[in-house]
Amino acid sequence: MTRTHEIRPDLDEGIDRKVLSQLRARFLKLNDGRMARAMEGLSTRQQGVLTLLPLFFHVNHPLLPGYVSGSTPAGLSNFEPDANALAEAQRLTRSFSYKPRHGNPPRPIHGLFLMGSLGTLAQADQSDMDVWVCHAPDLADNELAELRKKCQLLEAWAASQGAEAHFFLIEPQRFVRGERDTQLSSDDCGTTQHYLLLDEFYRTAIWLAGRTPIWWLVPVYEEANYQQYTHTLLSKRFIRADETLDLGHLAHIPPGEFIGAGLWQLFKGIESPYKSVLKLLLTEVYASEHPKVQCLSLRFKQAVFAHRLDLDELDPYIVVYRRIEEYLTARGEPERLELVRRALYLKVNRKLTGNSARNQSWQRTLLERLAHEWGWDQRQLALLDSRSQWKVRQVSAERRALVNELNYSYRFLTQFARTEQTVSLINKRDLNVLGRRLYAAFERKADKIEFINPGIAPDLAEDTLTLVQSPNKKEPGQRHWGLYNGSLGALEWEHFAPIKRSRELLELLTWCHRNGVIDSSTRLALHPGDSDLSEFELFNLLGSLQQSVALPLSTVGEEQLLHASVPSEVLILVNVGVDPLKHHRDLNILMTTERTDSLSYAGVRENLVLTLDQVTLNSWNEVLVSRYDGPHALLDCLRDYLNNLPNGPQQPRLRVRCFCHNRAQFIALRVEEILDTAQNLLLSTLNHRYLIQVQQHYHVLELVPGQVNHVALASLPALLDYLGETRTCYSPLQLDPMALEDHDLALILPMGQPECIQVFYRINEAHAELYVLDEFNALWQQRQPYHDEQSLLVPMQRFLQSILYRRDALLPMDAAQPVAALDTLYYQLLPSGTARARRIEPRPTPQTPVNKPFYDVQAIIGKAAPGQVQVTLYCNQREFSELEHGDQLFAVVAREIVEQRREVERYRCYITDLDLSGLLGDGQSSSNLYLRYKADLERALNEALEQV
Repeated sequence: MTRTHEIRPDLDEGIDRKVLSQLRARFLKLNDGRMARAMEGLSTRQQGVLTLLPLFFHVNHPLLPGYVSGSTPAGLSNFEPDANALAEAQRLTRSFSYKPRHGNPPRPIHGLFLMGSLGTLAQADQSDMDVWVCHAPDLADNELAELRKKCQLLEAWAASQGAEAHFFLIEPQRFVRGERDTQLSSDDCGTTQHYLLLDEFYRTAIWLAGRTPIWWLVPVYEEANYQQYTHTLLSKRFIRADETLDLGHLAHIPPGEFIGAGLWQLFKGIESPYKSVLKLLLTEVYASEHPKVQCLSLRFKQAVFAHRLDLDELDPYIVVYRRIEEYLTARGEPERLELVRRALYLKVNRKLTGNSARNQSWQRTLLERLAHEWGWDQRQLALLDSRSQWKVRQVSAERRALVNELNYSYRFLTQFARTEQTVSLINKRDLNVLGRRLYAAFERKADKIEFINPGIAPDLAEDTLTLVQSPNKKEPGQRHWGLYNGSLGALEWEHFAPIKRSRELLELLTWCHRNGVIDSSTRLALHPGDSDLSEFELFNLLGSLQQSVALPLSTVGEEQLLHASVPSEVLILVNVGVDPLKHHRDLNILMTTERTDSLSYAGVRENLVLTLDQVTLNSWNEVLVSRYDGPHALLDCLRDYLNNLPNGPQQPRLRVRCFCHNRAQFIALRVEEILDTAQNLLLSTLNHRYLIQVQQHYHVLELVPGQVNHVALASLPALLDYLGETRTCYSPLQLDPMALEDHDLALILPMGQPECIQVFYRINEAHAELYVLDEFNALWQQRQPYHDEQSLLVPMQRFLQSILYRRDALLPMDAAQPVAALDTLYYQLLPSGTARARRIEPRPTPQTPVNKPFYDVQAIIGKAAPGQVQVTLYCNQREFSELEHGDQLFAVVAREIVEQRREVERYRCYITDLDLSGLLGDGQSSSNLYLRYKADLERALNEALEQV
């Protein structure tokens, strides 16, 4: 168009009402063209809905849809139904007749506008109608309630006509102030995007009836002077007040809105990236121009003023695309521009390949022109048109581009917020939550299964696949699994490239499940290689994955993202592709045994739990797979599982499954029992220890929340050393029912209890076994010659009384919480003299006979040179020190003891009292430490006695 058609109103020079009428006519002409395009894409019944909506808001009639009552606000400004609308109403309700309103009754409905994709390049059969119902400011609450009810009834009626409609009540004065009660479109993020929503409204809305926006009449160069300009138009009666409505201007957009818009589109883009790419880029364009943003609605208005009314070039989607194209071209970013073009093409969803003569709509014609302009050939168009058939390779390539774009947008928004210091205007938490949402959806990390199809293709499932285990040529001696298209024979698969390779089978199967590559209809050909995988096991593995990671995954709530991720579903699969008794199967041996424990099976005590694969779905919807094998597979898996448990009552759902060839059900049940026991112990208030035996080895899990530690002990002596370590607080010890089943400890260790010292003894002919569990549950053990119970227990009782007396003497008398005195309890293991005790019976505390004097041997241990101690012994109050006797101390004391004894028979000498304050100061230690020093001193003393 030539410049002669441009209208440039100027207040100073005076404004011609005819010019304003011309301007309004231009907007309405463009509006009529868009309305015609919208109608063209609707069914006859849907067309009827759009035609009748103004009439339904203009009159209250009991026979018409949306009728609530006679008092519902009705009457549409400047509207009288035409013959077409009345004919439609007659078809709907034959007995309806329209009576024009006489006089000048109030018309509370000021205007109706259609938002959304109707009338645009992207209009589709399923496009919904978002209708803004602009009403007078003086409606009472009950009138607004009736109007809302009317809108709900009209939505239901529209649905019965095959149209999805949404109505939004707008009071223009409140809207200008940024006040609104609800979201204003079915694709709206809420109240944080007032100006960007207004921008979208002015350049996309189709006027249906009522007043027209006064914004239409304000030149772009007067936008900053909007209030004064519109005031002049109204006060000088260039236009009548009842002809227009005022929704505000776009002279300035606060920077916080770009953050809000970007956050919302990024949030949506995680699941539907193509739909968000255009709006994300437009937000980036606007933000990059801030503060001098020329938004698209102003360009749109400028074009109308200049009489450039080309429906194609002013199409809302074309306008957005052109602005982004201009921006990315100037930045020299052709790859991003290509992604935007693909996003627009896929959004329009009009295939340009195939039979074009049948469906030559205006949208297809415009899209063909664009594709030609972009230089797209038939091959590229065919690829995009076959998107519904895209599979793994194409989706993976497209995902890279989309994820790059989403991550770029996030970084851009974060930087913009920092630069403009707009974080205070929006919720900083939203940015952090969105960052976590992007991280959870797209970030690669160890063990995480990558999700490759965020709304790119509708279905990645393959009809037929081949699963192969084969040698890894790049890592000699190693094997891996590959997944191939089609059903391939034993020699065929080597000539094809796999869709996906993985070291471990379950990692590959979980990837297939998470991405929908394998579904219930997929047929799988299996070449198991050296593994023991059967089709039965493969089928059940896939079934277990479907049960634990149920698709589709729901959107992660904001509350979960505010906290670190925790497991929500855990699936542990034991012996995947491994038969633990394969050698028996190969030899055709059928084993019968009473020892059926899966951790110590049969006479050779085989461990049948060889490998574990753990699949975890966490609270951020990440799917992770961990593999455990090797000698400590079960305990390593158990430790990691426990360390990842969340605090509090909300615990993950645990499933343990096993499908191997032999004893699968028993193996799964055994592993599940151990996991359940360990988890319950961990969640109790005490720091438990859990003892498990695997084959002839022992394992202790120290169950401190978040710091579970696995201690591997290769033999029984190593276990005894561990149990005998001095502790600083009480720690209950839980025995697995199958642990230590041939040892007396299986009876003793479960007896442990706090705040007492427990002495256990067992008589075995000439010797006795003595065990002590101290107040912190540390174990002390000694084997010594046995004469009688008196000589076995009384020295122990006297020693324990002595150290408890010393401990009590050091306690403050005025303590607010007095420490209770420790009881000493005695038990005998019975029967005597057999391979293993069967029961434990309590015994009374031994009493020292009054008529039998005892020989006191007291020891005091203090510090000497670094890392050494010095010992002083007292025999009947006489002092013997290392300072005086050196390394002959014990020989000298032994001779003293022998000289004092009346009996000829040699018998053991006992330490009756021990002081460690020289080592510990005023600090306290457990009784176990005293017993260990006692045993060492007695050993040295009794060896010296034998030499005398």
